[in-house]
Amino acid sequence: MSIQYKITPHHIAAHLFAVELTIEQPDAVGQIVHLPSWIPGSYLLREFAKHIVSIEAESAGVRVPLTKLDKSSWQAAAVAAPLRVRYQVYAFDLSVRGAYLDHERGFFNGTSVFLAVAGQEDQPCGLTIVPSQNDTWKVATSLPVQQVDAAGFGQYLAQNYDDLIDHPVEMSDFSQIEFMAAGVPHRIVIAGRHQADLPRLAQDLQKICEYQIQFFGTPAPFKDYLFLTLAVGEGYGGLEHRASTALICNRSDLPRAYEAEVKSGYRQFLGLCSHEYFHSWNVKRIKPAAYAPYDLSQENYSRLLWAFEGITSYYDDLCLLRAGLITEQAYLDLLSQTITSVERGYGRLVQNLEDASFDTWIKYYRQDENSPNALVSYYTKGALFALCLDLTIRQATQQQKSLDDVMRALWKEYGSTFEATGRGIAETEWEALAQRVTGVDLSDLFELGLRSTAPLPLQDLLADLDIVWQQRAADSAQDRGGWVAQAAAPKLSLGVKSASDAMGVKLLNVMTAGAAEQAGLAAGDVLVAIDGLRVTTSQLDAMLATAAQGAELPVRSLAVHAFRRDVLFSCQVTPQWAALDTIGLQPNPVENLDKSKARRKWLIG
Repeated sequence: MSIQYKITPHHIAAHLFAVELTIEQPDAVGQIVHLPSWIPGSYLLREFAKHIVSIEAESAGVRVPLTKLDKSSWQAAAVAAPLRVRYQVYAFDLSVRGAYLDHERGFFNGTSVFLAVAGQEDQPCGLTIVPSQNDTWKVATSLPVQQVDAAGFGQYLAQNYDDLIDHPVEMSDFSQIEFMAAGVPHRIVIAGRHQADLPRLAQDLQKICEYQIQFFGTPAPFKDYLFLTLAVGEGYGGLEHRASTALICNRSDLPRAYEAEVKSGYRQFLGLCSHEYFHSWNVKRIKPAAYAPYDLSQENYSRLLWAFEGITSYYDDLCLLRAGLITEQAYLDLLSQTITSVERGYGRLVQNLEDASFDTWIKYYRQDENSPNALVSYYTKGALFALCLDLTIRQATQQQKSLDDVMRALWKEYGSTFEATGRGIAETEWEALAQRVTGVDLSDLFELGLRSTAPLPLQDLLADLDIVWQQRAADSAQDRGGWVAQAAAPKLSLGVKSASDAMGVKLLNVMTAGAAEQAGLAAGDVLVAIDGLRVTTSQLDAMLATAAQGAELPVRSLAVHAFRRDVLFSCQVTPQWAALDTIGLQPNPVENLDKSKARRKWLIG
């Protein structure tokens, strides 16, 4: 094989992987090698080359000069014999996007550790994973095996560089369990300390996987599938790959043997698994033309991320219901929380979904204190737009067509043939296909939902399914939405998100048009006293609750003392009534048979 990689946990205490790249037939004018600047599925230039701490090359036992061309590329001097490049990579990123190495585990995505060979990216790549000094470690990866030992260390084979970097690798003393879904072997690996009920987890994931495979149609687009999971004290995230996913979760979210119910944390974890698994079809194979192929050296712009992340976010929780893992009301509570999260951001009135997709490189993955006022999530609002599309299609066709049909058509025309054709969806093709498949004129809805910031017609569409819409103020800072039997008493608000600080209350976000903004307060300010009394987060809540009791218009202003950096200042803040931005949904207790039948058709699929 003309391209060979070898990776070794070299200096665990220093978090260094040693990588060796052998190129049998280097470019005659001087071989260029380069590292990706971003990883597919996470749309931000992360500049992985910054973690290469040393690099050198040799050929036939003689050192070869390397010239750095730019931030992530090197060129070797011309040689006639095979070229060997050796380098060390610092690996201490605990996320699902990078590389990590310590005494407990090693993990890497190929985008963080494997230099590409310019001009030979389409060539097959061999990979040797060398054991660490820890003899309890095993290897878990979806890379095709060539020759490995009982622990999984040894030789693997990738079709090309794109294939090589799309199979993350876990090395640790992990626990694992296997199951079959629609005839396909699946494996769950959990690294980190945990007390998970693995048989329960396998049983539940099997239902999700079988539903999604049947949803798109057999055969599945992979021969086997791997859930790589890291359990930590506090963490959450996932990243999709062609035959696996890398996940991180709170260890307390995993199910335990004595827990019969689907607790909220476990429900969230199952939703994460469902989301990343759905990506096996929607974005890994059905993908925008802008990503076919990826250019990992720079931003790849598309206005279609709402269709890939938003629609996947719509189906992730819906699949839990359709797989029989949660109840109808539990699903409506999750949907309520998604609506609530969008309603609470002023950015929904500023940025539309197409712009959110296009600007993800500079906005969504680079959020700051003003982000709630300036952007909308193509995940959450994209999911709500997907709901609107689904319900509009169902309503217009008397439940004969749905978004399900659109997704299956996308799979048939683009996804199932992608490996052969490499064809992605052009920016206008998604809308055209949806209208062709359903026979419904959706042009006005696309204009409204994608290219404007006008409210989505969610309430009316849900009412047609006999779902009651409850709109109220948040009961507390922990209230994420959902149906409540009795709404709390009206509350006053400063229009901020805050956190405890050693001196008082630190403002994390100051919302557009809120009381704090109107008074001149800003994110980063620390409130130290209100009406002459020292303030903490709990005291602030109590003060606002007291002020709301029997309050008359106009509401009395509060004298606030605060620090901005090291400067003390004072201002008058007039609290506002808390926004009715918390949504709850439930089926109408007084059932309308026709509407209830349509609702069940939607939820069951």
